[in-house]
Amino acid sequence: MGVTKTDHFTDKQNTLAMLFKALGHPARIAIIEYLLKKQECVCGDIVDELPLAQPTISQHLKELKNAGLIKGTVLGTTVCYCIDERTFWKIKEHFLLLSKKLETKQSQCC
Repeated sequence: MGVTKTDHFTDKQNTLAMLFKALGHPARIAIIEYLLKKQECVCGDIVDELPLAQPTISQHLKELKNAGLIKGTVLGTTVCYCIDERTFWKIKEHFLLLSKKLETKQSQCC
């Protein structure tokens, strides 16, 4: 199999790009904010909160879960979702590192 464009970047860069892509939809941001407020909930709770259909919410939850931003625990016939804090700590660490580099940057561009 041939080389893909992502092979030219580090694992960290590819992981961060995947996380930001998963966060690149306003509905997913709203879901994350709701989960932060409620700590944990099932899909139906989010459907009641957002102006989207259940299948749409389920698709967004799947994308967030696949990216590792949320976790889901099966409870009978439903899944209880919550934030995966480890992933958000990684994002925070990356932005802290960027912030430190910006603070020590000497030249002014543009």
